[in-house]
Amino acid sequence: MGVYARWVLPLLIDWTMRDEDLAAYRRRLAPRARGFVLEVGVGSGLNLPLYGPAVERVIGLDPSFELLARAAARACGAALPVHLVRASAEAMPLRDASVDTVLMTWTLCSIADARAGLREMRRVLRPGGELLFVEHGLAPERQVAAWQRRLDPLWSRISCHLDNPVDRLLREAGFSIERLNTGYLGKGPKPLTFMYEGCARAT
Repeated sequence: MGVYARWVLPLLIDWTMRDEDLAAYRRRLAPRARGFVLEVGVGSGLNLPLYGPAVERVIGLDPSFELLARAAARACGAALPVHLVRASAEAMPLRDASVDTVLMTWTLCSIADARAGLREMRRVLRPGGELLFVEHGLAPERQVAAWQRRLDPLWSRISCHLDNPVDRLLREAGFSIERLNTGYLGKGPKPLTFMYEGCARAT
């Protein structure tokens, strides 16, 4: 692992994910979690202080040792039990039907095989369990989508895919989307800022 991937990228992720516009999404989603929660792509733990009293405990999963070290510091101040696990979304070390809620915030873009990651989330959710998500992905406008596809080979070098059709991927993985809000975030470049926010049920 190079210096950039090991040290620089985790710092950049932690810094960019603190943006106040992104925090508004977090504050809407995390308090909806219930029961035994799996946070896929826990990163540096920015969601940990936002969970409500209906959460019994959280498993925070991430492939980055450096980000998990940052999350551990935040977990120490959390008001609920937090267990951090270094693992990929495509191969989760959890039993089938073992969690009540899955939360992912700007995670799907960084999963090498997004379809496999979503199938794993479906596997570990109990029947009727809820997936709470906010992700950036494929825009509906043809011109913007074309730019996303042009840029994706370059952007994916920093472990971020721009053109995930999030709603379609969720349905293909066996989720029923109960609520979905889409739109651009702020005034940033459109190919980078089309958001999907919502909740889906394991069917």
